Amino acid sequence: MNSTDWAAFAARIKQQGQQLGFRAVGIADIDLSQEWPRLQQWLENHYHGDMDYMARHGDMRCHPEQLHPGTLKVICVALDYLPPEAGFAANLKQSDSAYVSRYAGGRDYHKLMRNRLKKLGDWIKAELPESDDHNFRPFVDSAPLLERPLARNAGLGWVGKHSLLLNEQAGSWFFLGELLVNLPLPNDEANQQDCGSCSACLTICPTKAIVEPYVVDGRRCISYLTIESDHAIPEPLRAAIGNRIYGCDDCQLVCPWNRAAPLTSESDFHIRDALQQPKLLTLWQWDEAAFLKQMEGSPIRRIGFRRWQRNLAVALGNGPASAEVISALTQGLGRVDEMVDEHIHWALNQLQQRQGEYRNRQQQRLIRVVEKGLPRDA
Repeated sequence: MNSTDWAAFAARIKQQGQQLGFRAVGIADIDLSQEWPRLQQWLENHYHGDMDYMARHGDMRCHPEQLHPGTLKVICVALDYLPPEAGFAANLKQSDSAYVSRYAGGRDYHKLMRNRLKKLGDWIKAELPESDDHNFRPFVDSAPLLERPLARNAGLGWVGKHSLLLNEQAGSWFFLGELLVNLPLPNDEANQQDCGSCSACLTICPTKAIVEPYVVDGRRCISYLTIESDHAIPEPLRAAIGNRIYGCDDCQLVCPWNRAAPLTSESDFHIRDALQQPKLLTLWQWDEAAFLKQMEGSPIRRIGFRRWQRNLAVALGNGPASAEVISALTQGLGRVDEMVDEHIHWALNQLQQRQGEYRNRQQQRLIRVVEKGLPRDA
């Protein structure tokens, strides 16, 4: 094919991708050399926390051709995931309910997106002469790729100050995927937009994880603490986690670009019944078998029962100090391991402190009422 033919074929690829359900499809060059200094500095600051794989494959992230030899271009795709009846405000306001990041309310997106990327790759191969050695490899969070810079270079959006990709029409409520190909396709124009003077995401972050525009200290991020980290959550950050038991959407909720974001057309991403306004106490009372069954097909399942219990203990410690909650937490001691028990003891201490403060307020209120009603010379 000549260059004009490749341009026409690129347009057909985008059309086919949209027919497969992707909201947007773009094509990027593999040159990410300008990203390496920023990534290197981020790693040197240890902002990746316990995510050792980030450091192990740091340089490879800037070289897609090392992942799939012969790669010339990256086809980037976006798939909307914002579910209907997301209940953002309701969940965050009710401290006895659990908050789950809205990307995780339905089925795991990895397999769905990868299957569609593979279909796109198969379609591309079928459309090209059989004699040509054209191949592809799909990725969805499964390889050391700098997917956001690639998607920006493919014209799908710009990297916001919270480090997520933003798009004028879709905000940030979408997944990204990549198809590495050895085709000389024309590049799309990189998105040069930015967030301007807006700093809402920096201000709202509960744990102040966005340490400066475009830089996130993963060690403070609630998504990292509740999903990626397998260790104890640092005690100074526990109260700020509130009732968030899996991930955090605060920086997205406050972003003005998300006000008109479209709802997903994928029913797989709709929130499952067990996570519709779920009560913390109900989730806490699941045993491991119930957890595995209820979270079957969910991205939440991968954190395992241990982290699930750890996260719930923190959330319960930040919730209402009822006798029922204190009893349930106490009964959970020894259920998993010492790490989870330490979080339970922290939660019990928090609740008992609040109970004591409540009793003191009630006593002081009673004293004021009594004193007000007594004769002056009593």
